[in-house]
Amino acid sequence: MAADTKVTSTGAHGGDLEDPTQRRSSVVVDKNLASEEDAAVLAKMGYKQELRRNFSMIEVFGIAFAIMGLLPSIASTLSFSIPAGPVGLVWGWFLASGFIFVVGLAMADLGSSMPTSGGLYYWTHYYRLSIQLYYASPKWRNMLSFLVGYSNTLGLVGGLCSIDYGFALQFLSIIVISRDGNWTPSNGEVYATFLATIVCHGVIASTAAQVMGKLQTVFVVMNFVLIFATIIALPIGANSRNSASYIFTHVENLTTWPSGWAFMLSWLSPIWTIGGFDSAVHTSEEAANAVKAVPLGILFSIGSCWLFGWICCIVIAACMSQDLEHILGSPFGQPMAQIYYDALGKNGAMGFMALLMIVQFLMGISILVAASRQSWAFSRDGALPFSKFFRPISKRFGYIPVRTTIGCAALAAILGLLCLIAPAAASALFSLAVAGNNLAWGTPILCRVVWGQKKFSPGPFYTGKASTFIAYLAVTFLVFGTLLAMFPVGGPNPDADSMNYTCVINSAIWGGALLYYYIDARKWFKGPQITIDVAELTEEQEAALREEGLNVEERDGKAVIGGGSGNVSRAADEST
Repeated sequence: MAADTKVTSTGAHGGDLEDPTQRRSSVVVDKNLASEEDAAVLAKMGYKQELRRNFSMIEVFGIAFAIMGLLPSIASTLSFSIPAGPVGLVWGWFLASGFIFVVGLAMADLGSSMPTSGGLYYWTHYYRLSIQLYYASPKWRNMLSFLVGYSNTLGLVGGLCSIDYGFALQFLSIIVISRDGNWTPSNGEVYATFLATIVCHGVIASTAAQVMGKLQTVFVVMNFVLIFATIIALPIGANSRNSASYIFTHVENLTTWPSGWAFMLSWLSPIWTIGGFDSAVHTSEEAANAVKAVPLGILFSIGSCWLFGWICCIVIAACMSQDLEHILGSPFGQPMAQIYYDALGKNGAMGFMALLMIVQFLMGISILVAASRQSWAFSRDGALPFSKFFRPISKRFGYIPVRTTIGCAALAAILGLLCLIAPAAASALFSLAVAGNNLAWGTPILCRVVWGQKKFSPGPFYTGKASTFIAYLAVTFLVFGTLLAMFPVGGPNPDADSMNYTCVINSAIWGGALLYYYIDARKWFKGPQITIDVAELTEEQEAALREEGLNVEERDGKAVIGGGSGNVSRAADEST
């Protein structure tokens, strides 16, 4: 028979702890992994330092900016903005980017307060805790944390799919240009290119850990080389340039939606493009001085894309043909390829598409790193299937989660099979990243202001009295963006080829996650697990847990955050 026993303030390996007044004030940390300050911040959240902090503040910005891959992403999403004409391209970018910056501000508040790789689902669980003290049952925090974790994980993998799918199309467009439009790749050829790209990214992300931070700086430089080359070359090469009136005031509507809604749909281009800023959160356990690096990485990456993306959109609107249907129906399969071709000729188009393709390839490496860290954090807390398999850190490859890196690449390859069905199904990969991440971003922001604002402990970065308004505005925009991503782009009466399948895919993901939780996971998923030795909890950490009304319980050999006792304790099953 088994009996549950609790020994208050007991060590992780049994036996009484020393008197709390004798408790150490800092956490022991391998100096090869992190500084004491960074390890202490992580320990306050219950985690020991396991990853090496290879990323400087500029490199945290770099990975977020590299994932956004500004110009390649604009090129991949011109089909959303061009149907509304230059006004949709230029002003759609400017307005939507401003709202995305508001989301970044709300996330920066949280990222500075609690920089952990699990970030979004960890924050959701933490801020729902106050419900048990003031509002509803604490059972909801586990469910919401579980849902956010899966939505964020699959959203990031969906982002990898869409980036690599875009790369495959850009790569093949160069071949089409070289053959003067007399060849069209099949769905199978697109998928084969996509699959080869996924494999390359898996290998690079798994083996280049020690230089991954520095590679982000290279990726940022490559992005800016492409941006400045484009905004210089297009105006010089174009036979004629459009007037300012055309650029900033001309409205088109190549959809069957009302013109106003066609303009709103143009927002999907910046919404999809500026979508990798949470990567700064997922690399926070590899960032030096994470409490500052994470929020600044989020805001500088969004701000840079807002500014330079707007400049790029203005230049494109100034130099593109006014025959927008010709651009969208380009035989090269890419509107940007047609714009380069019209302005720079065949060789110029091939050269710029090659550079565009290289930067798009680099985006895939960065987002795979972010996705693997989120997945690893989720497996650390036991939430993923086969978590014990994915949980280990590889010292051989530089203290990184190699297994989750390969796992994310394999999952992306499976999801990419949508490429074989039809372009409409493949385009759902774009919206999967938008809708999945929007839910994951919005939930912890909402939980903080609704249930946890009075208990919020700001980090070095904080928006102060404006934080509540910013948070509500951010959540409102994220809900709107999610709904927007589910609309058929062409019009209200889509056929099978023009249907937007995002609602189907995301409903399956969210519904599946909730079904999995209620059928099985609710029995064992208790939220974030503490990985530091309970004996190493400082007096301050124990006090913080007691203030939350929590305890530390060992279940099946693992320490987890429990609730309701107001004590810091260790629960164990003893067989007799």
